[in-house]
Amino acid sequence: MDPFSEYEQHDALGLAQLIRRGEVSAPEVVEAAISRIERRNPPLNAVITTTFERARKQVGDGVGDRPFAGVPFLLKGLGQAVEGVPLSDGSRALRHFVPSYTTTLVARYEAAGLVILGATNVPEFGLVPVTEPDLHGVCANPWDNARTAGGSSGGSGAAVAAGMVPAAAASDGGGSIRIPASQCGLFGMKPTRARTPSGPIGADGLFGLSVSHALTRSVRDSAALLDVTQGPEPGDPYGAPAPERPYLDEVAGAPGRLCVGVIEGGIFHDDIDPQCRAAVTGAGRLLADLGHDVVAVRLPIDRAATIEAYLTIVAAATAASINDVAGLNGQRRPDPAQYELETWVTGLIGRKLTGAQVAAATTYLRMVGRTVARAMLTDGVDVIMTSTMASPPHHHHALDPSPAERRYLEVLRRAPVRPALMATFRRLSRMVLAPIPNTPLFNITGQPAMSVPLHWTTDGLPVGVQFAGGFGDEATLFRLASQLETAQPWFNRRPQVL
Repeated sequence: MDPFSEYEQHDALGLAQLIRRGEVSAPEVVEAAISRIERRNPPLNAVITTTFERARKQVGDGVGDRPFAGVPFLLKGLGQAVEGVPLSDGSRALRHFVPSYTTTLVARYEAAGLVILGATNVPEFGLVPVTEPDLHGVCANPWDNARTAGGSSGGSGAAVAAGMVPAAAASDGGGSIRIPASQCGLFGMKPTRARTPSGPIGADGLFGLSVSHALTRSVRDSAALLDVTQGPEPGDPYGAPAPERPYLDEVAGAPGRLCVGVIEGGIFHDDIDPQCRAAVTGAGRLLADLGHDVVAVRLPIDRAATIEAYLTIVAAATAASINDVAGLNGQRRPDPAQYELETWVTGLIGRKLTGAQVAAATTYLRMVGRTVARAMLTDGVDVIMTSTMASPPHHHHALDPSPAERRYLEVLRRAPVRPALMATFRRLSRMVLAPIPNTPLFNITGQPAMSVPLHWTTDGLPVGVQFAGGFGDEATLFRLASQLETAQPWFNRRPQVL
């Protein structure tokens, strides 16, 4: 028997309000979430760690009067640590790791009253835009179980889309919030660089390319979650510009007349599916009907050089992660058998890079950020619009290397010759970047960017549209997203789940 049958009719703030008013108890809400995870997770494989008894004890002790008091929530199984709860980052090398600390972001979630029910499935170290790790297996999309939920926050996206929880934590180093948002029909905001904390142990992920936030069904939940988590922690090397007022207040405000610059194709790849182009075209018509100016733009960046610099950072960060894990495991050197083949080869490439190359790549990417900012100012553009993805959700294992490529990677694992490594890495990276030609740029620039569920294909698959604002200006994006949500609602559009 369902302990609270109306559970899915409410977003996180709505559930908190019901609990606050005494119309439903926090234990009833938590049991409703647990029952849905138990029923709906098996075919999806979205949730890979559960903390149900911890959650029951938390609400049994009383939830108090906090913004999200008693609301069920899931963490991403990558870098979001709870003391005493296993955290694998999707890797066999960490399958026995139990952190002795809680990350600052998670502490802020719990301080706001969120009740953590577990952690979600991720690809190894979050490296690819699908969630198919060897350790935990494939995470399926609730809209079509034969298709990907995206990555790297794919488990969080699938869990929210399936109605297990109203919101779940995520992070984004190349699109990992926006990708599952597009694939699962959700709202996903990647905040400005350093908007949310990454400590107390970790540094800013991917040399500042990665930032954490959440996947939600409503815009206001995303805004309110950012209100309770944003801001630097003591010792941070830098922080995002402080917001002028709470983001939840922005949701209630009108965006005004915006100049929206449209990129109809791809920033890093030209092959865009007609359905994704149709999503952008339809969004452009909607924006014009709402009174915005919609103009074509072209960003003056060097595609090949930018991709090369971005991949340099990814490889260096992967090598560092593998070394860190070896240290946690007490190993003198990393064991290649503990890692997926593509991850290990990426780390090998990172170890072949020099410090000068990594420094040069970091400097180049900062220059790209300045170039994009100047271009927006020169053209008078408030927001850039693109498709989020190059295609609707594709079938599982579509990004797997071919058998011949895997044999070649095995040879490289045994004999890592630098020229061959770099050539192979570029080829595999083009394959991984092809589905996501538009998301990584805004990790590079640090700008806030969001995926909004504005389109569905003829066979019922969701397709997101991406909007990027100026550095530090989540406020404009939240106002625009709220306007779009009102004009073309998506909250009650759900997949048919068990």
